[in-house]
Amino acid sequence: MNRPAGPLSGVLVVDLSRALAGPHATMMLGDMGARVIKVEAPGVGDESRQWGPPFVGSPDDPVSTYFLSANRNKQSIQLDLKSATGRRDLERLVERADVLVENFRPGALKRLGFGIDRLNELNPRLVLLSISGFGHDGPEGGRAGYDQIAQGEAGLMSLTGPGPDDPTKVGVPIGDLLAGMYGAFGVVSALAERADTGRGAVVRTSLLAAIVGAHAFQGTRWTVAGEVARALGNQHPTIVPYGAFVTQDGTIQIAVGNDHQWRAVALTTGLDPTDPRFATARDRVLHRDELTAALEKQLGESTSAEWLRRFAEAGVPSGKVRTLDEVYTWDQTLSQGLVIDVDHPVLGTIQLPGPPLRMASLDGTEVPRTHTAPPALGQHDEEIRAWLDAG
Repeated sequence: MNRPAGPLSGVLVVDLSRALAGPHATMMLGDMGARVIKVEAPGVGDESRQWGPPFVGSPDDPVSTYFLSANRNKQSIQLDLKSATGRRDLERLVERADVLVENFRPGALKRLGFGIDRLNELNPRLVLLSISGFGHDGPEGGRAGYDQIAQGEAGLMSLTGPGPDDPTKVGVPIGDLLAGMYGAFGVVSALAERADTGRGAVVRTSLLAAIVGAHAFQGTRWTVAGEVARALGNQHPTIVPYGAFVTQDGTIQIAVGNDHQWRAVALTTGLDPTDPRFATARDRVLHRDELTAALEKQLGESTSAEWLRRFAEAGVPSGKVRTLDEVYTWDQTLSQGLVIDVDHPVLGTIQLPGPPLRMASLDGTEVPRTHTAPPALGQHDEEIRAWLDAG
């Protein structure tokens, strides 16, 4: 297998995770050059292989596009961890691994015979990443973790949607994705520490922790100021105008982060830049409804394209609201390497969303990267076992 070169080349990751949070973390590590061996249940595999529609390929051997979204740059081996042979193969993998990733319910790995004490015996340099729903301990540490439940429990749904009475989930499994990102960051931090200490570490995160970690200013509104934030639809709670606004033929977005930008918006749209109701950022928040009504009245006199042209000329941050098909065919998206071609063992050449990171040397030279398709179930059984047997 030709793995992508990168800063994690030489790092071996054994991936026991499934669904999204753990697989997203290991995909990030694989994108940076790590060798990721995905351990899957024989004949079944990661449950996301069954998640759809949409499925693609032959009806007799359908491939889940959900699975394809989180498993590029990996190898797949089937192991029955309830059997002695499967457990022995996992032991051999752990002995060679730098990183082990799991997102079982708390305690499940220990019941399989791979508690922390046993992992330490097998490989004291191992970095273990454990992702749970609500944390590995505490009064509700044993709860199963699913993204939408975590979005609700962690307060995110109360901040999202058209208003405070319509809690709404984010349109992607953001808790899973954030937990994967935090988990991958924890892994590379632990690997850096290991370079000094020679010892492995246990890295833990959860969907709850990841979402709370992303509350940003909404969190400190409560912890410091005692304000409970609620959903405001497509408007910003502390900056006005900042959000989506209706034009003659659709919707555009405008972001006014300072008084200079507000003056540019006012002059561009024909509003009075000296109106005392809107003179400062605080004034604009206090008179949000009046400003929005006045602004949309002006915006209704022309098309979205025309307003975006005018705002660009005036230096006002603004943009379209694109559908995903528009995003993936946009020249700017393509220029950033965010669509990649890979050769899938069943589907042939397919396009996937690409890695969000680019790296270059200080002289500006960017190293080209190649990527591999998400594997078929057990695609690398023989290759990995031969490698293990070779010692």
